[in-house]
Amino acid sequence: MIHMRSCLIISLLLVYYTNTLLAQTPTVSRQKFDKKAGADLNYRNDILEIKWPAGDNRYGQVELNMQAGKPLFSRILLTKGKVSKLISSNLDPSFLLTIGKRDLVSQNGWNIFFDKVPQKPYNTHEVKLEKSDATVETIGSRTVVKISSLKADRFSGDLEITFYNGSPLFNVAAVMSTNADSSAIVYDAGLVSREPEWKSISWINTADSLQTTDMIATDTSKNVAVKYRSIAAKGKEGILTLFPAPHQYFYPLDEAFNLKFTWYGNNYRKMVDGYGIGIRQDLQGDKRFVPWFNAPPGTKQRLNFFCMLSTEDEDNAFAAIKKFTHNDAYVKLPGYKTMSSHFHNEFIMNVVLANKPIPEVPDFVTVFKRMGVDMVHLAEFHYTAHPKGPDEQRLKELHALFEQCKRLSDDRFLLLPGEEPNEFFGGHWLALFPKPVYWIMSRENGAAYSENHPSYGKIYHIGDKKDMLKLLEQEQGLAWTAHARTKGSVNTPDLYKNEDFFKSDRFMGAAWKPMPADLSSPRLGKRVLDLMDDMNNWGLKKTVIAEADLFTITPANEMYAHMNVNYLMLDSLPKFTDSWDPILNSMQKGRFFTTTGEVLMPRLTINGKHSGETITLDNSGMATIELALNWTFPMNFVEVISGDGQQVYRERIDLTKTEAFGSQVLRFKTKLEKRAWVRLEAWDVAANGAFSQSFYIAE
Repeated sequence: MIHMRSCLIISLLLVYYTNTLLAQTPTVSRQKFDKKAGADLNYRNDILEIKWPAGDNRYGQVELNMQAGKPLFSRILLTKGKVSKLISSNLDPSFLLTIGKRDLVSQNGWNIFFDKVPQKPYNTHEVKLEKSDATVETIGSRTVVKISSLKADRFSGDLEITFYNGSPLFNVAAVMSTNADSSAIVYDAGLVSREPEWKSISWINTADSLQTTDMIATDTSKNVAVKYRSIAAKGKEGILTLFPAPHQYFYPLDEAFNLKFTWYGNNYRKMVDGYGIGIRQDLQGDKRFVPWFNAPPGTKQRLNFFCMLSTEDEDNAFAAIKKFTHNDAYVKLPGYKTMSSHFHNEFIMNVVLANKPIPEVPDFVTVFKRMGVDMVHLAEFHYTAHPKGPDEQRLKELHALFEQCKRLSDDRFLLLPGEEPNEFFGGHWLALFPKPVYWIMSRENGAAYSENHPSYGKIYHIGDKKDMLKLLEQEQGLAWTAHARTKGSVNTPDLYKNEDFFKSDRFMGAAWKPMPADLSSPRLGKRVLDLMDDMNNWGLKKTVIAEADLFTITPANEMYAHMNVNYLMLDSLPKFTDSWDPILNSMQKGRFFTTTGEVLMPRLTINGKHSGETITLDNSGMATIELALNWTFPMNFVEVISGDGQQVYRERIDLTKTEAFGSQVLRFKTKLEKRAWVRLEAWDVAANGAFSQSFYIAE
């Protein structure tokens, strides 16, 4: 009897422990995995193995250990032929999520820039991963592994690892959301090992020189200022390079300071257990206005980074990374010239008129030339000069600006004088004339609108918005709203959309910058993209150029992350002494596209017409779109946006079958019946993108 009872107890215990063990073994769903898409999947003994074609007859291979307490990345390999090389092993993804509070009251809700989040209470939390279950899904040419679940204070979600066919590239993302309102976030991330096997750590310093240091497992972590936002770890047989999305990871600031956005070493921030490499944010930013990232309730914030595998040396490993951003420069396109706008470098007031030594080639000119920017439109005298006079002082400042722009321009680079006047119209705005114009932002009672000056020729006194519009018309200048719907333009252009000056063709429209930032969005700069649609539905033919809105410009800065550029349809670059009318015509007529640099639109026509032109539909209401695209990161989608004067319509063309470093001509038809306008956007997997100006549709 006792023996039978003992056997029963043992049997029950065996059943209990077996069930407990089975409950702790994560399940892996493979229902959405397509074996025909190029990748292989195996799951046995708690190891989930993904093998994907990595280009050049290579295969990447990642073995994910789903057992609790074990490093997630058991092995990372790169295979060519029959030779497999171990890149890294026994690594865990690490995320630190810092949560603060957004000011949604004092300005335009989530669009506010004038916020100082780190001056309010905030906390940093380690993101914890519980390997409860996983799904593997094929999305076009990508394989996505989703592992549940993640938790960090009020945020929760899943870990997503995406492998890209055609490249030894993968992305690691903590996809998390919260129901709490007013959340502002930043994150640090990386790959960490408790028993690191790397030999050395490498990066490229801000002087563009490769740096390498031995890996010492006990060394306390260090934050490093790097170029190309990348850091690499070398193992016995290969190199793993880690880097963020080149623009999305950098929330808007006034300064593009290099704030040491990478790290390596042991016990990072005294919160990460182990030795690792990764990316980071400085919580204090540039110590001016520091808005962090928006995290509205219910949005899926992608805290992510990319990894690139290589079996070559460090130089080649970094060369592969630099290709994604064309070496942090803007490539030449036949029939186009690049133009960037809105820089408060204050070279005139801080150097020239401060009687400091004037360099033959200032740093800011060197920076722009290296980046491949053909034309730079300045925004000097931003609260530093005398826009309202005294007259002679104002004219002296303008003369110095014009002379330095002339001196620093050449056959391959044009420096355009410009200001952010912030007078007369309301809000902040910029202006550009087709030649140097002397004007003073005040006009005393009885003073002449214009007069001839013995030294400077014709000068203007501007006293109100009517005078300003008259000046723009007389000198054929353009004006546009700077940082629309945020900063000092929080209520504009909406506030003056019915004013004569705004309806004039001399008021071009507005300027675009990815501000604010939201890691849940697959695109950048929604604020002004929405404004484009609104202006179109107002029935006005307005255009939107990109702006950088930055202050200090030096070679050591992280300029590329904060930059954008306009590709104007120009066959040649005007000289400083020529009329700049071709530039203004391209801007005003919408003959350009805007990009972060990685996605290019060298050709776009709708029914044979270019942006800014009016197209005619046939009786079917269909239009034929032809779009030539070039890209570096794999593409995500193209979107056709149109409107009828009331509503906005969106049609998405999926591009998830694309691979890295490609080009394609898309030809397709779209229904535009009863629409008044249409435009296009194109975005890649890192939220880099390009967008066109509007096409107008004849009634």
